Amino acid sequence: MKLRLGIPKGSLQEATLQLFARAGLPVYTDGRSYFARTADPEIECLLIRAQEMARYVEHGAIDAGLTGLDWVIESGLEVVNVADLIYAKRSRGKVRWVLAAPEDSRFQRAEDLAGCTIATELVNVTRDYFSRKRVDVRVEFSWGATEVKPPTLADAIVEVTETGSSLRANHLRILETVLESNTQVIANKASYADACRRRKIDNLALMLRGAMEAQDRVGLMLNVRKEDLQSVLSVLPALKKPTISTLSDDEWLAVNTVIEESTAWEVIPRLKEAKAQGIVEYPLNKVVM
Repeated sequence: MKLRLGIPKGSLQEATLQLFARAGLPVYTDGRSYFARTADPEIECLLIRAQEMARYVEHGAIDAGLTGLDWVIESGLEVVNVADLIYAKRSRGKVRWVLAAPEDSRFQRAEDLAGCTIATELVNVTRDYFSRKRVDVRVEFSWGATEVKPPTLADAIVEVTETGSSLRANHLRILETVLESNTQVIANKASYADACRRRKIDNLALMLRGAMEAQDRVGLMLNVRKEDLQSVLSVLPALKKPTISTLSDDEWLAVNTVIEESTAWEVIPRLKEAKAQGIVEYPLNKVVM
């Protein structure tokens, strides 16, 4: 049994390949090919544009793939949403599709755009958005460089953004958020109904989520006398409750926990002040919740 998996080609590709490597399944690509291999002989990968992923998954050309919620909604196709993976090309957050207009325009909200032209790649979602608001607009598909189209080629745009910096650089002002999106693992219905493929897809999603949970976190191990345990615990911002175990010396305990790496600079000195000893910070590959 081979699982055919779609990897998003384009802006999400590098972040996705890094995530797979952290999950323990490096994907080996060739810049001249749309096919890729992994260390798992039962998984073969194809590089597919995120905009097309849902179509190939729904049609069964591939069993599963990674793409954005935005493109799943835009396609209108029926696929199984296996897992949410909150990462983008530059960050760990969600991305937003926003309605934006020139800074010096009269437009303040969607209703002000009645009778206007909106340029976007997300045509169906944009049409639905304005339809729900009962605002009559003309939505045109944009092949790219959407930010440069207002005011000459369009009155406003619906465009994806992480930080808004590109919109500001093109003198555009965000009016409203049309849709929030994040990366998802999606699967073909028939493939996901097959027990073997479903197990493989679920395991893949589990390991990818584990790699994401481990990102920017570190593990801490330390020893503490029983009488000082509560002082130490009061310092720890634990992911869950810390693991506490006994040592060969009955007066001492071992504490193991996970913290945000950015907090270690402040936490470790405070642990030392609380009389913790043998403090060890170590990197994490995966945290499976």
